[in-house]
Amino acid sequence: MKKILILTASIGSGHIKAAEAIEIELRRLLPDAEITTVDFMDSRISRIHWFMKKFYLVMLAFVPNLYDVFYKLSGGSSGGTLVQNAFAYVMMPAMKKLVRRCEPDLVLCTHPFPEGAASLLKRRHKENYHLAAVMTDYSLHQIWLYSAVDRYYMATEEMRMGMIGHGFAVDTLMVPGIPVASVLQEMQDKQGVRRALAIPEGQPAVLLMGGGLGLGGIEANLKDLERIEKRLTLLVVAGRNERLKGRVQEMGAVSHHQVLVWGYTDQVHFLMRAADLLITKPGALTISEAFVLGLPMLLHDPIPGPETENAIYATRHGAAVWLHPREDLARAVKNLLHGDALQKMSKAARTCAKPLAASEIAEDLRKLLEEGEMIS
Repeated sequence: MKKILILTASIGSGHIKAAEAIEIELRRLLPDAEITTVDFMDSRISRIHWFMKKFYLVMLAFVPNLYDVFYKLSGGSSGGTLVQNAFAYVMMPAMKKLVRRCEPDLVLCTHPFPEGAASLLKRRHKENYHLAAVMTDYSLHQIWLYSAVDRYYMATEEMRMGMIGHGFAVDTLMVPGIPVASVLQEMQDKQGVRRALAIPEGQPAVLLMGGGLGLGGIEANLKDLERIEKRLTLLVVAGRNERLKGRVQEMGAVSHHQVLVWGYTDQVHFLMRAADLLITKPGALTISEAFVLGLPMLLHDPIPGPETENAIYATRHGAAVWLHPREDLARAVKNLLHGDALQKMSKAARTCAKPLAASEIAEDLRKLLEEGEMIS
């Protein structure tokens, strides 16, 4: 019986979603395998990891470009930088405990922190597990690049060429796209979803999200949208931000729009299917899901670094409009709702979609495990 350890990180929801999508496909392909999925930043794994996560999230509110600073500090050669290695050394003891407990044949990481620790453990202690990494960005960065990784799964051909330039072996680099839930391909028709939400026929529906952490200026966006005379349905996902959820409910009570609000919910795909336009921060998983559903996006407030690159990617391909600081949100939404702009953006989004990424990754991992059996 094969043992698979999937390691993710609860820094935003995208890394977890990617892990969940692949786990579902692995269970389908390998029903007898023992699969364990772990949040590497959970306090039960390490209090140090948990504190690092909390510190980062608090600091992000005061220093929005904190992630960008870390990206710049971690720039360097493909062998890993001082910053990367420092994080890997700090996190290796927890990784060692997990590996001793689970005895995996395969370790799959959807975040660079556990990837770095697993790479270091494999190199220093001669561990014989296969190591794979799912890169949940639309741009290549040093923070993901470690030795002793048997498979890299990435979003674009440009990223693959960049890794070849860094000296990574071609046969370790796959471009399936960013994995999303297979349920996206099975969503019922849009009109049926809209009826279930009691959205009046012909009334535009705009979905506002700020990720699982409820970031992204949703209150300010709602105030701006009040200036649009045409009545809209505003679907708001506040994430785990209970204060934000309460404020949206208060604003909705006096709005001339129809305002519906959710906290942290597993119904996001349902809401995305109902929407005509998504206003959000450009998280890679959110963008990837919107691509599959053909949902046009209005992107704003990217965290400097990878989210900026995500916004550039979606905008360059015609699937999104990037609203820069001091640009008028209400005017941008009115322009998009006029004419055939949304139809063109929806078509562009679908050309970027990779709905089978999770199943393709799972199939390749199955082959990797079979190759290991043949070698042994």
